[in-house]
Amino acid sequence: KMGEFKVHRVRFFDYMPSAIRAMAFNTRTERLALARADGALEIFNFADHYFQEKVIPGQDGRAVEALCWVGQRLFSAGLNGLITEYDLENLRPRYTVEAYGGPIWTISCNSQGTLLTVGCEDGTVKMFEILEERIQFQRNLDRQKGRIISLSWHPSGKLIAAGMMDMIRIFDAETGHATHRLLVERGVGASKNKEVVVWSIAFLSDRTIISGDSAGKVQIWDGLTGTLVRTHLVTKWDVLALSVSQDESSLVAGTSEGTVVQFQFMPSSVDQQDKEWVRTRTFKNHSHDVRVLAHTETAVVSGGMDTQLVVRPLLDKVEKNTKESALHKIAFPHRSLVCCAKKAGLLLFQFPDHLELWRVGESDGHVYTVLTGKPGDSLRVKRKPEKLIQLKRKGDDHICCSALSPCGGWLAYSTVSSVRLYRLQYNNISITKVSKLPKDLSSAHQLCFSSDSSKLFASSSHSSVIVVALNQLECKYLHTLKPKSGSRQPVHLLFASEDGNWLATANTDCEIHVYNLHKLKLHCTVPVYGSCPTAIGINPTTSNLVVVHADQQILEYSLVQKEYTEWSRTLQKQGLHSLWLERDTPVTHIIFSPKNPAHIILHDMFMFCIIDQSLPLPEAKALLYNQMTLRSLPEPERIRHSHAFKICKNFQV
Repeated sequence: KMGEFKVHRVRFFDYMPSAIRAMAFNTRTERLALARADGALEIFNFADHYFQEKVIPGQDGRAVEALCWVGQRLFSAGLNGLITEYDLENLRPRYTVEAYGGPIWTISCNSQGTLLTVGCEDGTVKMFEILEERIQFQRNLDRQKGRIISLSWHPSGKLIAAGMMDMIRIFDAETGHATHRLLVERGVGASKNKEVVVWSIAFLSDRTIISGDSAGKVQIWDGLTGTLVRTHLVTKWDVLALSVSQDESSLVAGTSEGTVVQFQFMPSSVDQQDKEWVRTRTFKNHSHDVRVLAHTETAVVSGGMDTQLVVRPLLDKVEKNTKESALHKIAFPHRSLVCCAKKAGLLLFQFPDHLELWRVGESDGHVYTVLTGKPGDSLRVKRKPEKLIQLKRKGDDHICCSALSPCGGWLAYSTVSSVRLYRLQYNNISITKVSKLPKDLSSAHQLCFSSDSSKLFASSSHSSVIVVALNQLECKYLHTLKPKSGSRQPVHLLFASEDGNWLATANTDCEIHVYNLHKLKLHCTVPVYGSCPTAIGINPTTSNLVVVHADQQILEYSLVQKEYTEWSRTLQKQGLHSLWLERDTPVTHIIFSPKNPAHIILHDMFMFCIIDQSLPLPEAKALLYNQMTLRSLPEPERIRHSHAFKICKNFQV
């Protein structure tokens, strides 16, 4: 039986992720913020299957060295000497403050959330008061002779420990005076002449200070007397990061060998009552430096040079053999960086500093080859893919979203400061910038074109969408679509239906709004489901909206009836197969088969799946990945064992 689709394997998107430079975990909201080497920030919701719910694009010259949460506010500091607070609703920097101490190596706040301190190259620890709308410089602590590399506040808010070159200083936060100087030994042998860098420091409730340094040591200090209690040599290289659990019973250290070493505060032997810091486990999940760590209640989160975010559950804190106990590696964005102009056979690839437009290659579509070929056979390429245009972005702000019209005639992209629109001619390869854009179109979180390429939709602040009409060489503002909910959260998904009737949006408040494009009015709001949507699509034949969420649930909602469909209700009643729910990358794209309206096609990073709504749902004990097995069965058996989920992973080979 011949294959139903010709699958084109695109291998010319040179996606290159950027190293992880800084990280901060907010225990109250269960949000993890991380910064990459290109200045981009990402926010993951650990309460919702580690979904990457927000991305703040990078900027040339914004080198983020450290991050800090204060309540629900996020601050960064960098080697450019600036402190930045971020607008997490509009996904951009809110303001920046010059610290006037040269490059900033570290940022930390007191547990009360009222004061922010930064450690500077010029030897100063600078203290800022956190006000409602901004931060205000308060004072310098006693200036030191060398740069301040790491900082940690004592939970009481009265003392601050600072890691430097060859030493640790303890400051009185109220007077600003240094009260203790703790000398850190250098390495042995050849390292004796090399200054030791105290890369990371932690100040515990009982006044214990824990330090990690460039000579490979994790050291335990008594902060009351300023004396060294214990040295653990954990690597020949650097200990770059430390993180302590909230109850202060566990500590992790990240090294430049790619290992994470765990210590636990426990009796060192069975008959001993006194507790001490004992080295208990070593994890190796990285190929390069572990630069940053976060110790959550149940897991160790690590990141660094190899660009992957690793969530390692601690098996004494989670139930074994569950989804919670599985190791998670987040290697790819949870949003699409690729756009396809179906009618023109073009692909648009988004990079931080440029866009690439490619024409897809063609296979030998000879009738004989197609008819005699077996599923999985490779077809001969008769025309190679071709890069038509490389478009470099203007200004310092990195590209946050882009779109290509279905006809291949329009291209748009946005940064936090501007939207640019171009007219394309891909046959004789020319590109013309549309010079006059409506003033409402100043920046966008998401962009998409209508299926007939006559309109551009741009999601703006407060979940609104700006609608712009396009003709030959100009664009005209038509309308702003607004939800009634008053949500201030950004739209992260935008989908225009194939028939031109509907536009669906999803935001990080988990709201889905559907607009009627003929009336330019809100048509309906889908009942809010507690997990964030990761992909949305509207079936052009049935006008049913299909949504996949971060928890892998699939819901189908009738836009005509304004209620969940019968198929969706049956699916919710029976439940999804456990293997489907255990997948750990989100579905990022949904399309529908033009030949068969009962076929929903969706994919995550590692598989694509055709859901055939005319077939029964897989039973709990059924084989979910059954395509190879079905192929070997005779026809009657095959029909008996068939179910709706047809999953393919072969396309990766």
